[in-house]
Amino acid sequence: MSESVLYVIATPIGNLEDMTPRALRILESVALIAAEDTRHSGRLLSHFNIKTPMIAVHDHNERQQQQKIIEKLQQGLDIALISDAGTPLISDPGFVLVREVRAAGFNVVPVPGCCAMVAALSAAGVPSDRFAFEGFPPAKSQQRLNFFSGLAAETRTLMFYESPHRILDSLAAVVEAFGADRPIVIARELTKTFETFIAGTAAEVLSKVEADPNQRKGEFVLMVEGAPEIDDSDLDSHASEVLDILLAELSVKQASALAAKITGVKKKVLYQAALDRK
Repeated sequence: MSESVLYVIATPIGNLEDMTPRALRILESVALIAAEDTRHSGRLLSHFNIKTPMIAVHDHNERQQQQKIIEKLQQGLDIALISDAGTPLISDPGFVLVREVRAAGFNVVPVPGCCAMVAALSAAGVPSDRFAFEGFPPAKSQQRLNFFSGLAAETRTLMFYESPHRILDSLAAVVEAFGADRPIVIARELTKTFETFIAGTAAEVLSKVEADPNQRKGEFVLMVEGAPEIDDSDLDSHASEVLDILLAELSVKQASALAAKITGVKKKVLYQAALDRK
């Protein structure tokens, strides 16, 4: 494997004090910095008085730029990859480049630092032993609802990124897909002046964000607690039969609510059992 290195460097998501000494040293020493947006990263580099040349590598030109970068590596030059904020490749460009650089026989070295998803999870108070990061939900309403509905039975904590102009729509879809009582947390503007965590049931968090326009500003990490692990053995044969009959004609929400009234079994247990059947 060649001695040339592509460094994948995490940068601050808000507070510039989160820039690590190692990241600064490498950004100063490499021959070239591949940045998602050279204008945005230019302000960061200027703040730290780093004068290393940059080229743009983003979603629209990543495949074209990869050959230029590989040629630089073949010349024995080290290169750094950064995104606008946080860790490259995590809902940011870089996957294609990293894969091709590795395939070409060069070292790819991570320089860890900020990641909004990890920062949010560490302070949200949701189960963190098992979690799944699902990136940004689809932009179109029906696709978004289908996307969330397909995850409703997942028992791991689910994590999403969302933008300010779609946060209300996503929260409304979470209420519909996961149920109004599912515990969720949103983290907003992490490491910045107005950093905020809002926790509660899906319905409660939606209500709080609807009521306060300030809570719809900035970038969001949305965390949805996983569904409770419920064994079908928790249902007796009568409750299970009633639920199956109702599901043939009704939605998960309607069937579980009606089955709870008929059988006396907790609605939460029946709702999860219905999700598992669907």
